[in-house]
Amino acid sequence: DICIQLYPMCIPRQLIQFAGTCPVHGRGRLERNDAMFIGMPNRTESRNAKLNLRNRVFQSLEQDILNGKYPSGTNLTEKDLCEEFGVSRTPLREALCQLELEGLVECIPNKGAVVLGISEQDVNDIYTIKLTLDGLAARLAAERITPEELTDLEETVNLTEFYVNKDDINKVLELDSRFHDIICRAGKNRPLRSMMSNFHNFLKMARHKSLNNPGRPTLMLEEHRKLLAAIASGDAELASHLAVDHTNRVFHNLQRLTDA
Repeated sequence: DICIQLYPMCIPRQLIQFAGTCPVHGRGRLERNDAMFIGMPNRTESRNAKLNLRNRVFQSLEQDILNGKYPSGTNLTEKDLCEEFGVSRTPLREALCQLELEGLVECIPNKGAVVLGISEQDVNDIYTIKLTLDGLAARLAAERITPEELTDLEETVNLTEFYVNKDDINKVLELDSRFHDIICRAGKNRPLRSMMSNFHNFLKMARHKSLNNPGRPTLMLEEHRKLLAAIASGDAELASHLAVDHTNRVFHNLQRLTDA
């Protein structure tokens, strides 16, 4: 028998046949395709790894911007970010380009990327759109929700009550996101769910600010319970009205806090 050590390189064509056992398939001879690709990196896997790396950097930077770690006007230095994430400049620059497409940064020649973030006007504009979309999402949910989704919605509201009583705002914020995501999912409208998910993400800081207002978590819970009841009863008109009213209350609460 011939003992062969495989290195991460293509086996020469001259060695495509030999006596012994194929270490890949256990056959007596290596086939041409075996010899060509044993030990070679898979191009698809390599490409996916690069995409995952870029997405990891993008998602981390996006959350840092939305959470206020990098406020508006911050200059994002490539060297510092490469060291922070342990990546080369290529995936970082791809991530910054994606952030620019989302309007969160501006890439300026000879200066780099500058954080734009989410302005007060952005928040106002998003809530203007959400007033319509939230009503539509609730209407569709009341018409199309499944028993399983309704159970998930009920459990989410019950969990919200638990964490409201514990005054755990971060957990309440997480459950608020889940509540609205279930409603969007129940409406079986993928474009609507995608838009709502992006808006909810962009408004994370604003929502956190709103929930930190004394008494607001309890009021939010009451609003969620009413909306849950309307969806459970299949009353699309009432569900839509309650969803719009809920979004309006959040918006006006934010405006009061901003003006204070």
